[in-house]
Amino acid sequence: MTDILDELQWRGLVAQTTDEAALREALADGPITMYVGFDPSADSLHIGNLVQLIVARRLQLAGHRVICLVGGSTGLIGDPRPDSERVLRGKEQVAQAVEGIKSQVEAIVDFDGDNPAVMVNNLDWTEGISALDFLRDYGKHFRVNAMIKKDAVARRLNSEQGISYTEFSYQILQGLDFLHLFRDRGCTLQLGGSDQWGNLLAGVDLIRSAEGAAVHAMTTPLITDATGRKYGKSEGNALWLNPDQMSPYAFYQFWINMDDAEVVDKLRIFTDFDRERIDDFARQVREEPFRRAAQKALAESVTTLVHGAEATASVQAASEALFGKGDVSALDARTLADATAELPGAYVEPGTSVVDALVAVGIADSRNAARRLIGDGGVSVNNEKVTDAEAELGSDAFLHDQVAVLKRGRKYLAAARKPLQQ
Repeated sequence: MTDILDELQWRGLVAQTTDEAALREALADGPITMYVGFDPSADSLHIGNLVQLIVARRLQLAGHRVICLVGGSTGLIGDPRPDSERVLRGKEQVAQAVEGIKSQVEAIVDFDGDNPAVMVNNLDWTEGISALDFLRDYGKHFRVNAMIKKDAVARRLNSEQGISYTEFSYQILQGLDFLHLFRDRGCTLQLGGSDQWGNLLAGVDLIRSAEGAAVHAMTTPLITDATGRKYGKSEGNALWLNPDQMSPYAFYQFWINMDDAEVVDKLRIFTDFDRERIDDFARQVREEPFRRAAQKALAESVTTLVHGAEATASVQAASEALFGKGDVSALDARTLADATAELPGAYVEPGTSVVDALVAVGIADSRNAARRLIGDGGVSVNNEKVTDAEAELGSDAFLHDQVAVLKRGRKYLAAARKPLQQ
């Protein structure tokens, strides 16, 4: 346990701590109990949440006790946005999202084994608190002059829209969570994203005021691309963990297309590879970038962590089938649909000539150009070379009665999609 904070820092998983020396001592003297919370502000977690789950998982493997909290009550309020008021979600909608988030958390953190994590829902201890009890027992520990200094609150107060008391009270609710878990389970560390720092401090201050005890807070960094742009809901480029919101294929492709400038840092954050192996990947990025060994290892590791080995094998087979020499007809319907979803293409009726299909999907500019491509041996349908310029796309060419994969050369792909039945 004595090395865990050094390990987290080397991997780039620590952004802020309340008192690094005290936290290091507590971890060394452990085990301690920590918690990380997730609000159902969406129906899926994203890779920012995944970073926190990875830290929780590492702490668990180091022998510490982990509590994963889903925000059945805080999700009904919503953490203040810096720019506008949230649209409140309905109770049934939040409850449904809570169940979905639970399943995603359980895929990352171990809830069995010798040191099982615990799942809690803050609705269980907040639903029965009356307004008077909330104000008397908890509100009295908060000072408004400190609350309005929180970044998101301050920005909203300076805007034309202002901030509602509902969202203003969110930091009290999150602080209440830490106090409850401190009293009920001896929890002394809260983990969150760096944009949650103010809310984490609210819990630390509440426990100091109500119990006279010192506890810890730690944040993970925001995940950004090489230009510093954040991945997240607010940026419109969130990488969702729910396969219904981002397919395993699209998830895998994100990692395998990682820029060389980012991939080594992402290997440290998102994988269990040790220093020696990551150093070797760094060497390969410098000396043999065309092999993309680091990207392949990253994509396989993270996709397996989130979606499982079977899903990873399916998407790897799809990538090989589309961009290599694999059998595209062997792909299952879901994987085929996911793999071709982002390809350029068009609806093409069965029986259309391959020449016309090439023009329709944008592979060729004209019928004459399409004929020349076929004559030069550069066209394939479902990885089968087309040699006859008079060939047609029969019904059997549409795999799973959905799509035919047209290819020019090795890398230019398009999808001829069968029109939907009227």
